[in-house]
Amino acid sequence: MGPVLLRRAFAVLVFAGLLVAAHRLDGRAASVGVSAPGPAALPNFRLREAAGEAGLDFLHRPFQVDPRIAHIGPHVAGVGAAAACTDFDGDGWVDLYVTSSAFGSRNALFRNLGAAQPGKFVDVAAEVGLADVNSDQGVSMGSVWADADQDGDEDCFLYKYGRPQLFRNDGGRFVDVTEAAGLDRWVNSNSAIWLDYDRDGLVDLYLTGYFREDIVLWNLADTRIMQESFQFAKNGGRNHLFHNEGGLVFRDVSADSGVDSTRWTLAAASADFDRDGWPDLYLANDYGPEELFLNRGGQRFLAAPDWLDGRSKSGMAVAVGDTENKGDLGVYVTNITNARFLQQGNNLRVRSKDSNEFTNIARDEVANCGWAWGAAFGDLDRDGHQDLYVVNGFVSASRERDYWYDLAKIAGGQKGVFQDAEHWPDFGDKSLAGYERSRVLVWSKGRLRDCATAVGAVDVLDGRAVVLADLENRGVLDVVIANQGQALLYYRNEPRVEQHWIQFQLVGTRSNTSAIGASVLLGFEGGEQLQVVGGGSGMSSQGDRRLLFGLGSDAAPRFARITWPSGESQTLERPEPDRLHVIREGAAR
Repeated sequence: MGPVLLRRAFAVLVFAGLLVAAHRLDGRAASVGVSAPGPAALPNFRLREAAGEAGLDFLHRPFQVDPRIAHIGPHVAGVGAAAACTDFDGDGWVDLYVTSSAFGSRNALFRNLGAAQPGKFVDVAAEVGLADVNSDQGVSMGSVWADADQDGDEDCFLYKYGRPQLFRNDGGRFVDVTEAAGLDRWVNSNSAIWLDYDRDGLVDLYLTGYFREDIVLWNLADTRIMQESFQFAKNGGRNHLFHNEGGLVFRDVSADSGVDSTRWTLAAASADFDRDGWPDLYLANDYGPEELFLNRGGQRFLAAPDWLDGRSKSGMAVAVGDTENKGDLGVYVTNITNARFLQQGNNLRVRSKDSNEFTNIARDEVANCGWAWGAAFGDLDRDGHQDLYVVNGFVSASRERDYWYDLAKIAGGQKGVFQDAEHWPDFGDKSLAGYERSRVLVWSKGRLRDCATAVGAVDVLDGRAVVLADLENRGVLDVVIANQGQALLYYRNEPRVEQHWIQFQLVGTRSNTSAIGASVLLGFEGGEQLQVVGGGSGMSSQGDRRLLFGLGSDAAPRFARITWPSGESQTLERPEPDRLHVIREGAAR
């Protein structure tokens, strides 16, 4: 074997040694995916792709990178397709905001036409001021929505590679208030979430960084822009925590908060993971381990690495759900798995009842979803168990030429080599984890089983964001998927079997009006299920903030206990099923 082949073989071996992390069994019995795979029952629903008939015609366009790194443009500009749910006009019907990323391309705000034309949408972004937002000052990576000024309507924060924008909702039209809000700075971000970390009744903003903030990807000063390690990189962009001072003014408290990570964060989520009443932060980081930050009285966050095992991954999404109906939250983080090259596996972590640790119980289809991106929990068949939708695939180009070997070569090089983007092999028309199908992991016979083909989710596009939302107010969760450089998908959920359900829309009074951070614990025949109102989660996404619980055959749920960010608690005894309950904080029932 000659010197060149030896070097190549060594590179592949190093790549495998650095990154392959096979999932070890932890002895936990009767958990998600532990039992041997078997035939699943026919799912009680089907998904029918209906974007065209619904009026959801949208094509994401990637941005163009600096010519000096154009040879790896598909990798560097491989994100930006995003989707978020909002009710921007307050009519009780969920609208959708989706992003494009190329200079001059337009984002779309699809207004739900509601009862007048059920299942139909029209793009109003241009007329309300949210379409023309992609320029050399910043290209869209996603959005999160909340009533940031407590005036009763939804404001929009648009995070970017470049300068983010905050838009105040002014009676259904949007005004850019970024500079006055104190948010005008360059941040190459793939994620942001709203949370009220100090529980003062105003939503604060957590904004993550990916590439360093001194990098302009379409006008580089230097090509040394890549990660310093494939396992423990800390040279990414800085994360920011902005405190809401009121009046749509924000103060950067990152340095004092303890959450200014530089670990190439791709996604974040917030919930009260340690059950002390304060919202914590969970980060999925590329080229390194996940991070959990515990909120200490709204004053500071403390890293809790001992709560998680430290195996390095390529974290891309954070989804929060109660997988076991025990009234406790689990966390699902997507990573990369390829049978030949890289077996990282996804993590599904649940809280141990005997310690503070999160135990990873992901097995089989739950762990192996290919090159996994966005993920979302929701009860798709309304049987009383949360299901899991995962979208996959990185770059789908040539079906004959593959970039995996090229990636192995650069990963086996020295730090100084792979940090410089000029040294990376030319992508050309090669694919990398291309043409991968989504996974629809449905609870069946005590485990989550992949039923994507059986329910009709057969696309092989490059999925990034996935949101689950009751788009037609039917008590059914539909699916919207934003695909990188490709068309938006809308899967209409069509139940085959009628099941009972119950839904809650929470409105804060002492707490933030969007009720972000509030939770509902539902007691019913299937156990006790906990859901939390999120301010953004998954990957570049924000789902329906109305909480939908499937009940199966149970027509008489026992109770619904609401815990508000203010600390106030309300309990509804025997809440009526098969309807939406709008609950105001502190209001008598």
